[in-house]
Amino acid sequence: MTTMLRLLIDQDLDQDILRGLFQRIPELDAITAYEAGLSEASDPQLLAWAAEHNRLIISHDRKTMPRHAVERMAEGNVVAGVIIVSRRLPMKRVLDDLEMIILCSEAVEWENVVRHLPL
Repeated sequence: MTTMLRLLIDQDLDQDILRGLFQRIPELDAITAYEAGLSEASDPQLLAWAAEHNRLIISHDRKTMPRHAVERMAEGNVVAGVIIVSRRLPMKRVLDDLEMIILCSEAVEWENVVRHLPL
């Protein structure tokens, strides 16, 4: 049985994306960095927390988050997965891609993976 991916929503992610995901997937298991008490956390801190809690990070941060994820992996630490969402993508495309990822993939498939949308 497939279990739905669990998400950590980075501070910089457009909240309309999160609202859209909850409309499409009411049972979505997502927590924002703010809700997790991580609103001031650095990328390495977010990556460590997400790995500890087995949550895929969704972020717009294409500049520093992927670099910190790669550094974390190079140090031998696990990354629970990172999806970088382009701000240029139409909302429908973002929601379509994220919905497919959330519903059709397993957490183990995202371990030590950094991907950019669009897929």
